[in-house]
Amino acid sequence: MVVKRRVLAKKKKISPRVSKRRVLAKRSVRKIPKSRIKKTTKKAQKLVLAKHHANPIIAPRKHVSWESWQTFNPAALYENGKVHLLYRAIGESGLSVVGYANSTDGITVDERSDKPVYVAPTQSSKKSKHINFDFVSGGGWGGCEDPRITKIDDMVHMLYVAFDGWSPPRIALTSIGIDNFLNKKWKWGGVKIISPPGIVDKSGVLFPEKIKGKYVIMHRVFPNILIDYVDSLDFKEGEYLKGEHSIKVRKSKWDSRKIGAGAPPIKTPYGWLLLYYAVDDRDASRYKIGAMLLDLNNPAKVLHRTDSPILEPLEWYENEGHKAGIAYPCGAVVMNDVLYVYYGGADSVVCVATANLKTFLQTLMQEKTPKLTRVSHSTRV
Repeated sequence: MVVKRRVLAKKKKISPRVSKRRVLAKRSVRKIPKSRIKKTTKKAQKLVLAKHHANPIIAPRKHVSWESWQTFNPAALYENGKVHLLYRAIGESGLSVVGYANSTDGITVDERSDKPVYVAPTQSSKKSKHINFDFVSGGGWGGCEDPRITKIDDMVHMLYVAFDGWSPPRIALTSIGIDNFLNKKWKWGGVKIISPPGIVDKSGVLFPEKIKGKYVIMHRVFPNILIDYVDSLDFKEGEYLKGEHSIKVRKSKWDSRKIGAGAPPIKTPYGWLLLYYAVDDRDASRYKIGAMLLDLNNPAKVLHRTDSPILEPLEWYENEGHKAGIAYPCGAVVMNDVLYVYYGGADSVVCVATANLKTFLQTLMQEKTPKLTRVSHSTRV
């Protein structure tokens, strides 16, 4: 989700630092025309979508400086009876950092961090005097963007988009022990940049187990999902993802412009369930959500794929905020056979949608479009 901006300089000289602050301070709330909202709202009443009535479940806190502007694109992990969310936050500094929240029922936030739980080191030691607006993503000018988390054995691995404010965004990896994670002792290991320099690479996700003895990582170089099998997550200096396999966009369909992995894939008896985001060439400003079922032993092989979006940005919280028309998934968990999908709305808030997992998979395998359905209070954890 890259937003290009043009800054018109005034005649009098302004220092780079002051100029950057002014640019970030002049953030406008982008809305779609009212006529379009009315049309999509009417359409939404005919669809059975999983958008929970409590949405958004996390929103910016104006009195908390590091997350006063935006809180969105949440990673999710279900562990010890709770859903743990790591979400991207932007505040007065314009820097993307990671906040933490948890929930027992997957909907209501029980606890939320007062401070960022992860602040990324810059990708480059060079201090830029300007912001490269060709790469500005989601409104921030640098930091840790769009995290995804995966637990393997006793470690929690977080992949995110590292952006230094100037160079092309790249995939980064850091890890923390599960005990420290659950006890909120945010002792992250050293960060590794795992995608090559000079290439915009985003949407990194790690599979929750090895396949044929190798770790599997998905990432996106426009316009496709790329897949790599690696022996180790150590990534020595100069060792990067290669994008050896791919899942491609489809011409003349709703996912014709670009696609990217959303949440880390969920293992089912029928294959790996991948929630993904996509943009249509005919509707290039809107991000929608779909689903794929991938072969358990060869995740580059797509067994089933939705021909229509399963979730579209139709609600006010997906259209009023930093960027209208955005539904961007970064996390998903399963509790009591219910699938919970966590996504960012309008690059501004955290939302959740649900579906009965068994029904969802059956419908997907019948090659019909599965729709995320609201779960009644009695069936929630």
